[in-house]
Amino acid sequence: MADRWLIVGLGNPGPDYAATRHNIGQMVLDQLAQEVGGNFKKHSKARAQVLEGRLGLGGPRVVLAKPLTYMNLSGGPVSALANFYGLAPEEIIVVHDELDIPFDSVKLKIGGGEGGHNGLRDISKALGTKDYYRLRTGIGRPPGRMDTADFVLKPFSTAEKKDLPFLISNAADATQMLIREGLLATQQKYHGA
Repeated sequence: MADRWLIVGLGNPGPDYAATRHNIGQMVLDQLAQEVGGNFKKHSKARAQVLEGRLGLGGPRVVLAKPLTYMNLSGGPVSALANFYGLAPEEIIVVHDELDIPFDSVKLKIGGGEGGHNGLRDISKALGTKDYYRLRTGIGRPPGRMDTADFVLKPFSTAEKKDLPFLISNAADATQMLIREGLLATQQKYHGA
């Protein structure tokens, strides 16, 4: 496995979006930041906040990144950070919200389609490949006839908020397992859950 990883948490900037479903990737990054220790700081060469460190004592080196752009413009910051740190696409993990997975579930993959996710589409375009890891954090489908865009930009429901810390913790643990044990072992653990 790689000796350094770029872990990107997708979301939209600003306090208005901080608690929305679309920002669960950044919530997971905040959890990982507790493992690394330290605070996010604005990067000098990319429109992102970053935190560099190690996951655990003697663990792998990581760059945790939260783009400062809106979701659909995530590619520029991800590409700039990959270039700055000299990382290949297969050393990048993008943590994002996923409509096609039930709330409270985590799935992982490398490559493949973006499933209509504009943030992923922009990253694939900027990197020139779809071959980076995705940690897909389930937010479920909107109820009834609610518009998808409205749904992802709303805060979690009261019932979901009770289980949200568990989901965030699970996604953070899955990210660490992916880095330490690889995709197959992590999929076997989390896809069966």
